[in-house]
Amino acid sequence: MDESGGSGQPRSGTDEADERRTGRPRPGDPATSTARPHSDEEPHDTDAQAKPEPEADTAAAAGHPDQSPGTPEDPKDPADDQAAGAAGPAGSGEERADAPPADLRKAPTSPSAPDPRSDDHTPAHPHDVHRTEAHTPPTKPKSGRKRGASSRRGKEPGGGLLMGRPFGVPVYVAPSWFLVAALITWVFGGQLDRVLPELGMTRYLVSLFFAVAFYASVLVHELAHTVAALRFGLPVRRIQLQFFGGVSEIEKESETPGREFVLAFVGPLLSLILGGLFYLALQAVEPGTVPGVLLAGLMISNLIVAAFNLLPGLPLDGGRMLRAVVWKITGKPMSGTIAAAWVGRALAISVLIGLPLLTQSGALGTDAADIGGMDTVMDALLAAILAAIIWTGAGNSLRMARLREHLPELRARALTRRAVPVETNTPLSEALRRANDAGARALVVVDPDGEPLSLVREAAIVGVPEHRRPWVAVSGLAQDLTDGMRVSAELAGEDLLDALRAAPATEYLVVEDSGEIYGVLSAADVEKAFVKAMARPS
Repeated sequence: MDESGGSGQPRSGTDEADERRTGRPRPGDPATSTARPHSDEEPHDTDAQAKPEPEADTAAAAGHPDQSPGTPEDPKDPADDQAAGAAGPAGSGEERADAPPADLRKAPTSPSAPDPRSDDHTPAHPHDVHRTEAHTPPTKPKSGRKRGASSRRGKEPGGGLLMGRPFGVPVYVAPSWFLVAALITWVFGGQLDRVLPELGMTRYLVSLFFAVAFYASVLVHELAHTVAALRFGLPVRRIQLQFFGGVSEIEKESETPGREFVLAFVGPLLSLILGGLFYLALQAVEPGTVPGVLLAGLMISNLIVAAFNLLPGLPLDGGRMLRAVVWKITGKPMSGTIAAAWVGRALAISVLIGLPLLTQSGALGTDAADIGGMDTVMDALLAAILAAIIWTGAGNSLRMARLREHLPELRARALTRRAVPVETNTPLSEALRRANDAGARALVVVDPDGEPLSLVREAAIVGVPEHRRPWVAVSGLAQDLTDGMRVSAELAGEDLLDALRAAPATEYLVVEDSGEIYGVLSAADVEKAFVKAMARPS
């Protein structure tokens, strides 16, 4: 709210002097305020639509000259929240004295609700990402798998061709998979030409079958993680097959280190079992035949996938297992994450340097004399890609751990703005005057019985010129309330983000369990609090 002359009255254009001078009556009969909901915090303000003429500071008018409407307050500590809880919801008469009113005419900083699945500065929803990396020519198969936490937030479930829903979890094939399938087909086909030259061009058909069969085993690996997660009651968004293998997205963290260990171990265990099954099947066929070459390639590929993922560094499965062990010993999941993440970074450096050296030395089963310049370049490129994925995955794990640590700080009660109820035909200028007098920053349109009908959009107020505000009813600037736009004042952390994600909006009505109005929650305020929490060191 803007004030002029330090009088504490907003410049609404409806003062009595104007009435006497123009003879124009005041538009509308002000509705009686039946409730005065409030919040514990007003953490966000904006500076758009500032007036050129001097204006009195609203914080100073409220008795706090050291605060200004453009200076948001930080979210409160739990102790402050407990104290504010005693103030109660609407009509309690015990409002916070240190919350300065803000100008509802200023533009919000974010017109959209925070999306917890985005990679920008919006509240993110933490979930585990299980990833399987693959690069598997038969004579020197180089494959691996990593499992890590990252913030995949930009899309709803999807991102490719839907192949099915085993156990109710959608499985997608990303467009990048077709690229790597073509690459495997070309590389494997060239090696088949040396082993089985009589195949001719048919070797590429056999090689394509190998690529599909290998990714089928990667899917089995990911399904092992999925089944374990569902067994522990953890929701799984999707499984995606992509360039470097598979990704299973588990939306919640394991509750105990024991479950974390099991969830990480079942993937490599299934890869080992598949390797053993391919070995047994290999004993029943003739060596040097198409079935023999395919089974040998699949056996070696799955064994390498299992071995690589058992390396003790995030974001690999072995890193998750190490994290679970340290978590069990220290009792602190963050300590386990830090230890496993730094081991993962050391592992990334080792892969970057060690993999090309092993290839050049012939330790991976290829004669060093047969390695050409192109092979050396491909080996170095593969090592660089794997190292980059491991390094960034370890960093993502640390960031997601910090997010989980700070998520409880996102409390609806602490972030809610004070609001005043106004009836449908109340002029905007009168509504702003009431909000200013109450030290509120939001308007709730109610029916004659006091039941909330809609929320006046902050962005809509900005678009109304000040001289028009006495003639514009608040109902024309309001957004009708839906069930998803009513959130409980008790929501916090992931539950709060889930509620906002289920019904994207710019403002939400916050209510007590009894149904009383507590205030209005702005998506921009949640976004700002989320960014501050992520920036705060653990």
